[in-house]
Amino acid sequence: MVYRRTESAAKRQADKRARILTAARDLVADGGWAATQVDHVALKAGVATGTVYRHWSSKAELCAEIVAIVSAREVGVVKALVEADGSPAEKLESAIRVFAGRALRGRRLAYALIAEPVDPEVESVRLDYRAQLARCFECVLRQGIMRGAFPPLDPAVAAACIVGAFMEGLVGPLAPAKGTGPRADRQLVEQITQFCLRASIGTAGKSVSASAQRPASSDPRSS
Repeated sequence: MVYRRTESAAKRQADKRARILTAARDLVADGGWAATQVDHVALKAGVATGTVYRHWSSKAELCAEIVAIVSAREVGVVKALVEADGSPAEKLESAIRVFAGRALRGRRLAYALIAEPVDPEVESVRLDYRAQLARCFECVLRQGIMRGAFPPLDPAVAAACIVGAFMEGLVGPLAPAKGTGPRADRQLVEQITQFCLRASIGTAGKSVSASAQRPASSDPRSS
């Protein structure tokens, strides 16, 4: 009986923790890190403010976990694309297009993960996010170089440059004060993709198939 009560209590705590994370992520997606005040998170999650602090010692710690969770999902999408069937050039193009497109569909959350000012604890996780993305691109670049399809660049350096280029290209359009429509977003994705391809492999890519471009979810907030 004691075991069952303990198990039930642990499940309730896990459920509360999950609700808090979902509420915090949704607040970031709607208003950025500034909107993610602990009392607002607690209200949205339907828990007491003290309950939030029972699981995280500070807002920064909570925000760092949000970055870790969301970035892991985005890295997973890119990793699946660079490991899919197809030539290295096709996989590289597909991964860049899909990442940029997902960012523009969930622009406020993407801006928070890429550029919005944050505490050092959160920035550390964001830097790890960039490093994980770079490792994904490094793998496909290395594959292309080994096959003689890409110029003999240092794949680690080239991958870091690709990530830096498409993230910097997205910062301005993702900023809260900016507002672009679907046509402008498509043009931006195309420009970012072609720039990265020309810079890394020396040629513009061909449009990948619709199935290759389709992300795991049309809304980057979805699991």
